[in-house]
Amino acid sequence: MTAYSRRPPRTARPVLPLLVVALAASLLAGCDAIDSAVPAASGDAGGGAPDGRATSPLKNAEGTEPGLAPLTGDADLAAARKLISALEVKGRGPKTGYDRDEFGYAWMDSADGVPYARNGCDTRNDLLKRDGQDIEFRSGSTCVIVSMTLHDPYTGKDIAWKKQKATAVQIDHMVPLSYSWQMGAARWNEDKRKQLANDPLNLLPVDGPTNSGKQDSGPASWLPPSKPVRCAYVVRFAQVAAKYEMPVTPADRKAMLTQCGAT
Repeated sequence: MTAYSRRPPRTARPVLPLLVVALAASLLAGCDAIDSAVPAASGDAGGGAPDGRATSPLKNAEGTEPGLAPLTGDADLAAARKLISALEVKGRGPKTGYDRDEFGYAWMDSADGVPYARNGCDTRNDLLKRDGQDIEFRSGSTCVIVSMTLHDPYTGKDIAWKKQKATAVQIDHMVPLSYSWQMGAARWNEDKRKQLANDPLNLLPVDGPTNSGKQDSGPASWLPPSKPVRCAYVVRFAQVAAKYEMPVTPADRKAMLTQCGAT
């Protein structure tokens, strides 16, 4: 979705009466109307990192480039809808038997078949290094990051992060592991589950509290607060699902298409 634009008024009009009328109309229309009428909140104006360190998911098939840039052009939106439309749909299965350990221990460096595997640095630090700026490493290390600045694509905010408050930045599994378990990963072999859990295509450093609210939701239930990156977000979700031959729910595919301009 594109950010809201503002046009100068054609003629001078009293400001206060117009605001009163607009507010009254929004209240009568309900919450959905208010949400669509209010300009994008702080961080929504551009969606991408201000220094350009945000990559379109359509140009980042391996997940090794930083950030998440909005998709706005007609050609990109059409490509996004084509990718999403090709996904298989299926209802969620039971969560029975799900455990994080079924996907290997957290941030393992030995998940073969994905970028950064066996490079001597755990997955979390690989992702912080990919997306962070002004990075400082622990003394004597070229892996363990102790401070950095992160542009969070989900909120549009810049986060000054330090390891002492590690949870201020979390690594989001864009397709949650529990979601994948319910959509078929319960029947995968262990190696494939480890790959999904450590694949940079499925991983994004983001604001911790925002990510905590996502839990194991699909796009029909949760989207980033920053509206301009929502199409890019669901494209990454679709890329992961396609790579791992994983279906999505009908409601999720419909929501994904809507975010990329389908009517």
